[in-house]
Amino acid sequence: MSTIAKPALSPLARLSAMPAAMALPVGIFALLALMVLPIPVLLLDIFFVLNIAISIAVLMVALNARRPLDFSSFPSVLLFATLLRLALNVASTRVVLVGGHEGGAAAGEVIESFAAFLVGGNFAVGLFVFAILMIINMIVITKGAGRVSEVSARFVLDALPGKQMAIDADIAAGLVTADEARERRRDVTVEADFYGSMDGASKFVKGDAIAALLILGVNIIAGFAIGMISHGLSATEAGEAYITLAVGDALVAQVPSLLLSIAAAAIVTRVSDQRDLAGQIGGQFADPRGWLPVALILGAVGMVPAMPQMIFLPGAGIAGAIWWQLRRHAAAPPPPAAPPEEVAPDHIAIADVSDATLVTIELGYGLVGLVDSAQGAPLITRITGIRKQLSRDLGFVLPQFRIRDSLDLAAQDYAVVIGGISAARGSVRPGRLLAIDAGDVRPGHGLTGEATRDPSFDCPALWIAASARDHAIAEGFLVVDPSTVIATHANQALLNEAHQLLGPDEVREWVDALKARAPALVEAVHPDPLPLAALTRTLRVLVADGIGLAHPQPLFTALALALQKNPEFDAVIDAVRAELGGRLTARIAAPGEALKVATLDAGLESAILGGMVDPATGHPLIEPDCGGMIVREINRLADAEGGAIALIVQPPARRALAALLGPRAPRCLVLSISELPAAQPIAVIGVIGAPDEHPVPAAPLSLDSPLQELAA
Repeated sequence: MSTIAKPALSPLARLSAMPAAMALPVGIFALLALMVLPIPVLLLDIFFVLNIAISIAVLMVALNARRPLDFSSFPSVLLFATLLRLALNVASTRVVLVGGHEGGAAAGEVIESFAAFLVGGNFAVGLFVFAILMIINMIVITKGAGRVSEVSARFVLDALPGKQMAIDADIAAGLVTADEARERRRDVTVEADFYGSMDGASKFVKGDAIAALLILGVNIIAGFAIGMISHGLSATEAGEAYITLAVGDALVAQVPSLLLSIAAAAIVTRVSDQRDLAGQIGGQFADPRGWLPVALILGAVGMVPAMPQMIFLPGAGIAGAIWWQLRRHAAAPPPPAAPPEEVAPDHIAIADVSDATLVTIELGYGLVGLVDSAQGAPLITRITGIRKQLSRDLGFVLPQFRIRDSLDLAAQDYAVVIGGISAARGSVRPGRLLAIDAGDVRPGHGLTGEATRDPSFDCPALWIAASARDHAIAEGFLVVDPSTVIATHANQALLNEAHQLLGPDEVREWVDALKARAPALVEAVHPDPLPLAALTRTLRVLVADGIGLAHPQPLFTALALALQKNPEFDAVIDAVRAELGGRLTARIAAPGEALKVATLDAGLESAILGGMVDPATGHPLIEPDCGGMIVREINRLADAEGGAIALIVQPPARRALAALLGPRAPRCLVLSISELPAAQPIAVIGVIGAPDEHPVPAAPLSLDSPLQELAA
């Protein structure tokens, strides 16, 4: 198995990639250093400013995200931001307790400014402001965001199986490509992981708020003790020196904490939209009907004598102006659409002369009601069902079907067209039912109707009135409606021509799905030694031979082993068929059941192999008289057995006989002797071309018997 070596990075490339890779470990080490080592006051001020800047940046990213998953790294960012703030709390506590007796400047300019400017140097006011911020953060924002995160995580995880099934259904229906389905699965997984992480990350914010409260208490108690015991300060002096700095330190940490709490709440309360939060809120407040009541109520309150009219009345005027502008904007006519480009009368586009749809079901004008949505569009539902079923059976997603009317058909006729060529045609009777005699009908049933043949299985049938449905079922008929007749016939036609539906795009999607599960297996086959075109050709032949792609790993394994033996195309096909012979015989023989086989007389087979050869392919050519005799005998044996049989031949003769019997004896499966599984029991039912021309009595045989006995 070949492997592809990854190119080594140059020394310069490794050096350039190192800073990005080392940024996170270095940052974690810096946080530990802040907690353990004493740092200069200037560096502490720089880290405080950096903490505030990071919190503002996180809030802005959260507000500008179009959907929560656009900021999927938020739980990790929240963790590291919380660690940074706690590390700064530890460092600032050390600075405040060590140098608090020297004055506010000893703790740094940032803490001093928050202690002096924001609360006016009054530590009592600072304590109350800090308490209010704690209540807002913990009771309102953090608690609400945590509850939303918990409920969202529960709902997202409960909906995960349904979303996965919806993606699988869209793939089966051909509504999405493999790449789109893979992206949707990734989004669903990331969404579940994100909300699960947010459920836990919200606890970081709550824990950080509690830690800030405890650290403030430690600073106050330790400040009193150190100031009075170590530095001989009075209780009033120690309170003014240490408590003021402790409150300033708490406020420095609490402001970024509040910003991160708002960011977390904004993320978890978002609803996915194509706009950012500002655009989403602004677009939903742009309805003028909501602003007129605001203006009227503010104006009415402003008219009350006890109210401050200089505040309420201007507010009412502003609300009225907003209502007027929004109303004018809503009533304005939309901008005129750009005029369509004039097309020259002699211009012909490629879309006018080509049909990109591979499979088309054409209907006569009398059958248009089968696709009418007012009548439930029964044919569309049936066609969608057979497309899903065929995709599951064949192992690749069939391209979209097209249903259209055709004036070239009679009113009640239909046609299944593959690549512009009619693969099946038939006629139905709208408003009537087809009663099919599948062999269980009682003689003398008395059911009357228009005699016909079932187009799918060529069984005798009657077109009957809908009111005779119960009578037909009671007599043993299989009763179906016209849409089912068309869908079943289309299913048979497409199944017979399934290889024509497999193109490079379908093969690439199939290989990509297998590569996600078994990349080494795919590398052994594609793109070397089989590029996409060669792989498509090989798979089309295998699908035409009845080997579906629903189980790709055994098929690709057989293909890889065959390529190692002989890369020639015909040899690869023969080797894969021999490896997967069990799939071929399973089409006509149940597990444990003896396979009914016919063989060619040794003289006849030798004559075929020793006769003329096609110079283009090297395959034997069968003379018309000989070929007609083989077809008649095979059909006679199949009629006598009442089901499918297999013709066992030597490997060089298989292709020629399969080409002969495929369209003329569809109930016969042509196999070479090497394709029979070793454990498959067989029963020889006839030898074609034998001198006595009498069928051999069916007798179970085993492949352990000599080849001469099988051919005799």
